[in-house]
Formats: sequence, C-alpha cells, structure tokens
Amino acid sequence: MATQQEELQMLSFQIILHAGNARSEAMEALQLARKGEFKEAELKLEAADKEFTEAHHIQTSLLQDEANGNSPDFSIILIHAQDHLMNALTVKDLAIEMIAMQKQIKKLEER
Repeated sequence: MATQQEELQMLSFQIILHAGNARSEAMEALQLARKGEFKEAELKLEAADKEFTEAHHIQTSLLQDEANGNSPDFSIILIHAQDHLMNALTVKDLAIEMIAMQKQIKKLEER
C-alpha cells in the first residue's frame, strides 16, 4: 500500500500528465487555425478541456482532503504540477484569443 507521500506524488504526476496533454492540444489547435482549419481547431480545444477536467478532478480531490484536515506534507512535485496546470490554462486561454484573431484575419483576406 502506498504511503500518503507516494500517493501525493502519483496524483501530482497525473496532474502534470493531463496538463501537458491539454497544453499540447491547445498548441495543435493554434497550428490548425493558422492553416484555416477552424473546426479541427475547435475539436482540439475540446480535447484540451477534457484533459483539464481530469486534472481539475485530481486537484479538487486534493483540496477537499486538505479542507477535511488531511493536509499532505509540503511537496515540491505538487507545486510543480500546479505550475504545469496554470501554464497550460494560460496557453489555452491565449489559443482561444489567437484563433479568434486568425478567423478575423481570414475574413479580411477574403475581402
């Protein structure tokens, strides 16, 4: 049976995994939008959202544990995981804005 610290590390790495996948999906969405493939780009953003949902479930579970008095020891890996998650969320937010800009550029070019 895993110790509390081992369990925390495993959950932290799962957050990193899902955040990384989400970031990759958002970056692929940008590349597709640059080529004018907007429907495909939207599908990539939806895939990113699914990865974020998985990461958020883990994060929420950890927050609930702490709120219930089961506070884990300090973990640099968890902090690293949170950094990955926040970075990926920022990339997705910027991707949404940049895709909107690509759509506007395409409309202007079609005039």
